[in-house]
Amino acid sequence: MPVSSAVPSTTAEQHLRQYWIGVLSRARAADFTAHEPALRDAEYQLIRAPEIGMTLVRGRMGGSGAPFNVGEMSVTRCVVRLADGRTGYSYLAGRDKPRAELAALADAHLQGPQQARWISELIEPLARAHAARRARQEAETAATKVEFFTLVRGEN
Repeated sequence: MPVSSAVPSTTAEQHLRQYWIGVLSRARAADFTAHEPALRDAEYQLIRAPEIGMTLVRGRMGGSGAPFNVGEMSVTRCVVRLADGRTGYSYLAGRDKPRAELAALADAHLQGPQQARWISELIEPLARAHAARRARQEAETAATKVEFFTLVRGEN
């Protein structure tokens, strides 16, 4: 049996969900403030209440070297289920239980019939806010970049 047939393929729906979960995980708590009433409007239950834990962070030298343990970092996770059975998950870097619950609620809502509305009103603005923060940070970093070079004095 060829290896490719044993590996499940990733569908467009899976790619889309991976995208929005990534956006939700990078969003700041303040970014959710305007959307919190709409996210909490549905009846839901906490399957796994927001909880804080640790995870091991691994790295590679140059991105391709042998893996090594960088250290540990705090993570917060949450799982919710809406009344209609949709389940939302969130895993976030840091220690922010309310943000984890809102991200899980957003994931659950995004799996429903109003997905297009949630993407345009929640995910796209969150992605733009993150891109703006990242561009600002990259500009600040570039402003402090120092070019080192060697001058040849003509002496041996």
